[in-house]
Amino acid sequence: SHLGLVAKTGLITGIVSLTEGIAVGRTFAAVKNYHVDGNKEMIAIGLMNVVGSATSCYVTTGAFSRSAVNNNAGCKTAVSNIVMSVTVMVTLLFLMPLFEYTPNVVPGAIIVTAVIGLIDLPAARHIWRIDKFDFLVMLCAFFGVVFLSVQNGLAIAVGLSLFKLLMQVTRPKTVVMGNIPGTDVYRNLHHYKEAQRIPGFLVLSIESPVNFANSNYLTERTSRWIEECEEEEAQEKHSSLRFLILEMSAVNGVDTNGVSFFKELKKTTAKKSIELVFVNPLSEVMEKLQRADEEEEFTRPEFLFLTVSQAVASPSLKGGPYLNNV
Repeated sequence: SHLGLVAKTGLITGIVSLTEGIAVGRTFAAVKNYHVDGNKEMIAIGLMNVVGSATSCYVTTGAFSRSAVNNNAGCKTAVSNIVMSVTVMVTLLFLMPLFEYTPNVVPGAIIVTAVIGLIDLPAARHIWRIDKFDFLVMLCAFFGVVFLSVQNGLAIAVGLSLFKLLMQVTRPKTVVMGNIPGTDVYRNLHHYKEAQRIPGFLVLSIESPVNFANSNYLTERTSRWIEECEEEEAQEKHSSLRFLILEMSAVNGVDTNGVSFFKELKKTTAKKSIELVFVNPLSEVMEKLQRADEEEEFTRPEFLFLTVSQAVASPSLKGGPYLNNV
């Protein structure tokens, strides 16, 4: 139907125009060292298109090529847009015959000359050093704009960025923590080589919200950590794994699936005779867990602690003897 076509076209062009307009604004803001408010840009572009739609205008946005030419001409304020609009109107009405035989390469050369000054090679090298994936996004956006169009280049860059964001959301970072000898500090075993695991304890840190997007991954990842820890305990002939400690200071939210993850984890650990311990859960997270845990299966006070060191040393977990062996 026409309504469906209009809705689909409007949604796509709206996203592209907003993305392009805000991207162009931030590009020149970085060059000129001023701040761009994305919300105000969205309101301005939206109102501009609402008004323009009443006079059969094309979808309008902050065009990169025209903005570059405008900037290269030395324009400083928004009055330049009024001057440019009047100039374009006069040209379209009275001067078009003079430009009839002008080759397309002429305006193309003007645009290239204006845009080439915006290429920042040191910034590209800086992005490469910091994040290789961001560098890939930058290259895709660059070549997409050069060989396809500004819209396609931006669409590719936005798509890759969304893919990266989804990967971070659906595969959150979970790390095994160990004790740094002589201290009460627990850190990532892979980052601190001197950190040591405490026999009988598996300390995991979840560094993201727990929700429907990542609960299955966390279930699989936690089960794998438990299996690996049990195998390691058996090989080193230590006492069997008895406590799973979850350091939750970075878990700033849970949804229904997240609560289900903790309930299922409690059942899984109970079958293995492993106690589930929470360390430093935030108030919002704790409230939801308590509301879901009517029988206090996994939110009992004796299994809640502020720090990992308190949990390991707590008499309720019988952690004292293990600390003496570190």
